[in-house]
Amino acid sequence: MDSQHLHSVSVAGVVIDGRGRALLTQRRDNGHWEAPGGILELDEDIVSGLIREIREETGLQVEPLSLSGVYKNMARSIVALVFRCRVVGGELAETDEARAFCWVTAGEVQSLASEAFAVRVLDALESSGVPAVRQHDGARLLQDGYER
Repeated sequence: MDSQHLHSVSVAGVVIDGRGRALLTQRRDNGHWEAPGGILELDEDIVSGLIREIREETGLQVEPLSLSGVYKNMARSIVALVFRCRVVGGELAETDEARAFCWVTAGEVQSLASEAFAVRVLDALESSGVPAVRQHDGARLLQDGYER
């Protein structure tokens, strides 16, 4: 298969606290606010990769509770699996990848994150049990996604 037909798979965790707020990290590389996550390694299963990425970016140990959405960045051919998670250990700490953290409500996330990344948090906070399936261009949502 030629590289034109390859996709990258990433995982992200919308970590929810006891007050119903979601954790956002501010990335060191571009300053964007997003849920913690990253690219799966080739030999890594999905849940292990999710737990590793969140620990590397935040210092937190999490437990995934449910798949909240599947998102494709059409411009970069990245498929992201996003999970609703809860903290089971560790402490927030700045890392090589994240320079700041904030706990946000559904109303606050849209003022910090781009539409394509805010919707991931909103879908996880809604938690209807049915994962959303959406496409975006890296910043804005594109039509024809499956909305719950």
